[in-house]
Parts: sequence; C-alpha cells; structure tokens
Amino acid sequence: MNAIADWWDGLELWLSGLPYVPQLVLVMVVALPLAYGCATVFDIALARALALLGRDRVPVPIDVASADRAGGDR
Repeated sequence: MNAIADWWDGLELWLSGLPYVPQLVLVMVVALPLAYGCATVFDIALARALALLGRDRVPVPIDVASADRAGGDR
C-alpha cells in the first residue's frame, strides 16, 4: 500500500509542478473519459435495477387514460 501512496504522491507533485495549460490538458484527457465511463456504467446499472424492480415505466395518470379512451379533446 505504501508503494501506491508513494507513486500517487509523486504523480501529484509532478502534476502540480506543471504550468496551468499542461495541467488542464492532462486532467481533461484523464478526467473526462473517466467521468463519462463512470456515468455510463451507473446509467446502465440503474436502468437494469429499475427494470428488475418493475419501476422502469412512467405511470399514466387516470384522467389522461380515460380521455384517450373517450376520444380525447376534440
């Protein structure tokens, strides 16, 4: 565990020693794909969990359903 902590500290010190623009580029190259990947995984996992629970459909209000059966507003 100390090896990982030492590596991370070295990486952090190296990154913080860079000028602003290279810092920004490196962070965006790593952070944007990582954030997009995490959001995609969470979205898929949540969709599957809601489908398993039967909560993946939006309930239709009763007055809208009865208006559709009656021919709607004409």
